[in-house]
Amino acid sequence: MKKSGKTEVEQVRGVLENAGARAETLELFDEVTSRRQFLGRSGAALALMGFGAGSAAAMQGLFGQGLVPAAWAGQLEGIEDDQARAALTQAGKEGLHIYNARPVNGEPDPWLLKDAVTPIKHHFIRNNDLISSRAMDRNPQGWRLTIDGEVNRTTHFTLDQLQSMRTVTLSLPIECGGNGRAFFDPPVRGNQWKRCAIGCSEWTGVPLRELLNAAGVKDTAVYTGHYGEEPILGNRPPFSRGIPIDKAMEEHTIVAFKMNGEDLPAVHGYPVRLVVPGWYGSCSHKWLNKITLRDREHDGRGMMGYSYRMPAYPVAPGARPPEEDMVVGGPWLIKSIITGPKDDAEFRAGETVTVTGHAWAGEGRVRRVSISTDFGNTWQRARLARPANKYAWAQFEGEVTLPGRGYYEIWARAEDRDGNIQPQVQAWNPRGYEGNVVHRVPVMVSA
Repeated sequence: MKKSGKTEVEQVRGVLENAGARAETLELFDEVTSRRQFLGRSGAALALMGFGAGSAAAMQGLFGQGLVPAAWAGQLEGIEDDQARAALTQAGKEGLHIYNARPVNGEPDPWLLKDAVTPIKHHFIRNNDLISSRAMDRNPQGWRLTIDGEVNRTTHFTLDQLQSMRTVTLSLPIECGGNGRAFFDPPVRGNQWKRCAIGCSEWTGVPLRELLNAAGVKDTAVYTGHYGEEPILGNRPPFSRGIPIDKAMEEHTIVAFKMNGEDLPAVHGYPVRLVVPGWYGSCSHKWLNKITLRDREHDGRGMMGYSYRMPAYPVAPGARPPEEDMVVGGPWLIKSIITGPKDDAEFRAGETVTVTGHAWAGEGRVRRVSISTDFGNTWQRARLARPANKYAWAQFEGEVTLPGRGYYEIWARAEDRDGNIQPQVQAWNPRGYEGNVVHRVPVMVSA
């Protein structure tokens, strides 16, 4: 860290203050760093910012739920894992809360997702294993995509061939199946995603159905299985999900090679990835190199046991149904996020506050978004913009007036065209999937 006449602790505390850290975070930082052994030598503050095994416990205890302040996530020299540091740098990531680095996973704050099209720098990252060396080197030489299984002929495509085909550019959301896991009670294991393991970027590629048709889909094909080039962490099979053949043949399911008009960053799946909108993000396989058509539901890692699977019936909080009562998770539920104002914003009594955000509905369509400032007792309808295309999130905006001094919460609740509404209490499941409880933003009003 560059010398400025201040101690390492003072400089790091300044980073926290500039990032808008809450008072309790600063107080805890002061308490911990008051112990001389905590910063035994120059650079130890930055060591805390690392993501190796040695620092994970420190981050967990200091910040809770493994979160790293947004400004610290940008201190790339503090990330101990070389691949994670290089991948974040290559993608120009900014302001992500990083949960771990092997594999690298992180999400932004809601107010960084204000754009209709999510910038690459603010798109969340969810990896189940490491990033392929081909992706890190950005070298497509020798890569090809294989279509096999229940097809008339095994078919291969090079990147040049894909790029020479008829392509589409669509605004499509990708959302981790565990987005919202932090709000489950009792808590469930896994990355404690809050609300922003979601992004709606523009993806350019070839509809998957055109590749499958080129291979000749047999009548026996009912499901896909997806495979990629990512190195596997630990002694386990490759991560592999799949989707029903009808979803694979849907025109918005694409094999993408560009994100917001640029070649895919390594961390987002270079050279190509699947984009399966409206379904768990784990279906949108990165570093894709093979799609196998199956004559039965796929049974790859990520589709067995409790992995990306939901109970077939409602279960009591904390219950663990038998594996045979779990079913593969698929389409997302109706959901929304508030992108403005920020948490803990301060306003004057009687001031008009503009509330902005996005809503999306899995395989459905958003019908309305409503806003409440009295803990859900009354609701007012927000203005809802038309989405860019099917599956894209819809932006909403409304104005509220906070009448008097005190603590308030701004809530947003979306409803789809089938009448499904976001709940005010989160239904529970063993792995914390499909979290869609209403978003509540705390604000303060002065006299």
